[in-house]
Amino acid sequence: MEINRRDFLKTGAFAALSGAAGDSLLRKYEVGAYYFPNWAPDPRLELIHGKGWTEWELLKRGEPKFAGHQQPKRPAWGYEDESDPRVFEKKIAVAHDAGLSHFIFDWYWYEANPFLERALERGYLNAANKSDIRFCLMWANHDWLDLMPCRLDKQATRLLFKGTYDSAAFDTATDYVISHYFREPSYYQIDGAPYFSIYMLKQMIDRMGGIDIARAALERFRQKTRSAGFRDLHLNAVAWGVSEMDDMRRQLPALGVNSVTSYTWAHHYTFPTFPATEYQDAAEQAPAYWSRAKDIFGVPYHLDISMGWDPSPRTCQSDMFADVGYPFTSALTNNKPEIFERCLLKAKSYLDQHSEQPRILTINAWNEWTEGSYLEPDSVHGMGYLDAIRKVFGS
Repeated sequence: MEINRRDFLKTGAFAALSGAAGDSLLRKYEVGAYYFPNWAPDPRLELIHGKGWTEWELLKRGEPKFAGHQQPKRPAWGYEDESDPRVFEKKIAVAHDAGLSHFIFDWYWYEANPFLERALERGYLNAANKSDIRFCLMWANHDWLDLMPCRLDKQATRLLFKGTYDSAAFDTATDYVISHYFREPSYYQIDGAPYFSIYMLKQMIDRMGGIDIARAALERFRQKTRSAGFRDLHLNAVAWGVSEMDDMRRQLPALGVNSVTSYTWAHHYTFPTFPATEYQDAAEQAPAYWSRAKDIFGVPYHLDISMGWDPSPRTCQSDMFADVGYPFTSALTNNKPEIFERCLLKAKSYLDQHSEQPRILTINAWNEWTEGSYLEPDSVHGMGYLDAIRKVFGS
């Protein structure tokens, strides 16, 4: 008798496996998308920007900076509140249908408390269909600067929250992670180990006081994860956040880092022209970086694809647009779904040809609207990017 996937998930055979780990055994490829959570009001940002403020306000005011520049971006679903479980149920349903396996939430922890957590804790975790898309965390441990928006001279840019802490504060944060997230049945695991990524590992090391202190803090995190009943911790590092380390091939394994991936092509792709570069140019160069990455880092590399790049909505729209650094950067243009699909096919082919490579792909991003990288449907291409994923990786 044949049994379909949904029926199998209900059987005792599947229940014998852990929920997230078991699901990974059913998939040939793991395709995750970064999720940026600033589309619901947050009390700390409301004190700065006013009651009810979200980053949608920046997106609405985006203006073209050069001929042919597609701004403002307009979400086909409107300017929704991601902390509403019903809103998140729609995101999950569409992501699942497209063939995504998990969201990687940008996760913030400032001043002993989570920040921008409402999308995850009120939206996703209360969604009736959350088991259809697993979730995990990328600890965005960078400083939170006032870039909403950023002036050309950057004189008004100020530090709002500092992103990394001493090892005792790290212990508090990781206790919260284990108790609030790892124990969720839908938390994404690799071989029975919860996946946890660190955006700026080098900065964490420096601010903790050196590699020995950081190593001890990460080992405590690992031991606490095991004590909570998991086989191990899968510790991932974002490539941009380790690129300044003196000896990555030696230091990353010594720190217990299990894998590396990239957050965005903009972190390892040099834009040849300003204010715009063809998306096709970046897409053609991506496979070369995939091939070099394992030698660079000394640990497995999870392939990455960016849907686009254009942080101009985070700039002061009345200022001139000049090449002075983020968010005044070059944009990737003509990032059409068909070019994105060809890049997905290259990634799939690469994974098929490299049996030593984990069949894991990360995509930037589900909803980085104000950085011009989003899979959610917009007013120009509709569901085009999600359809591309479905064609290549859909079940």
